[in-house]
Amino acid sequence: MTHPQTLRIDFVSDVSCPWCAVGLASLERALDALKDEVRAEIHFQPFELNPQMAAEGEDVGGHIARKYGMTREQLAQNQENIRQRGAAVGFTFANQDTRRIYNTFDAHRLLHWAEDSGRQHALKRALLTAYFTDGEDVSDHEVLAQVAASVELDGDEARSVLASDRYATEVRAQEQFFQRAGIHSVPAIIINRQHLISGGQPPEVFEQALRQIAGGN
Repeated sequence: MTHPQTLRIDFVSDVSCPWCAVGLASLERALDALKDEVRAEIHFQPFELNPQMAAEGEDVGGHIARKYGMTREQLAQNQENIRQRGAAVGFTFANQDTRRIYNTFDAHRLLHWAEDSGRQHALKRALLTAYFTDGEDVSDHEVLAQVAASVELDGDEARSVLASDRYATEVRAQEQFFQRAGIHSVPAIIINRQHLISGGQPPEVFEQALRQIAGGN
């Protein structure tokens, strides 16, 4: 009997990136399909789409129109495409027209803190759901602490982390490391520190790539 091949997966992403939510759900489905062949050690790495975002955030429609030059019609079509892709892999995007974009640096600090406890994956998934499905402000410290508590992390310790500047240096260093490595868009999924899969790919794309890498092809 052959044992599953262990793969290190660095999942570089932002909690305000819709394609990151799609990509993670797709990757999870692929890993479930390959559970007898592949065992994954997933490390969530920080990437900020909007590192200069002000504390109060910005309306998503106005932000995307300004940043990418999209018309309202193009934005609506893009959001519908994302909604459908999410639904196909079991992720629910609520109405995005009323959503705001927030600064996500503190969310990344919290994810860094959660890694040692083994709850980083659960926290990442919960943060994506809080933002995209529930419309929560993922820059708000109390929201972040409550999300942490919902996945069996210590809410009071989360509040303590957020009230300080703990892990700020480490998160900045990780962000810079992956930027220097050429990661300028997310999600970027790096397997065994050498194979890159970009974007919110369908589960079958991840499944094929993971099987090939695990098999040494």
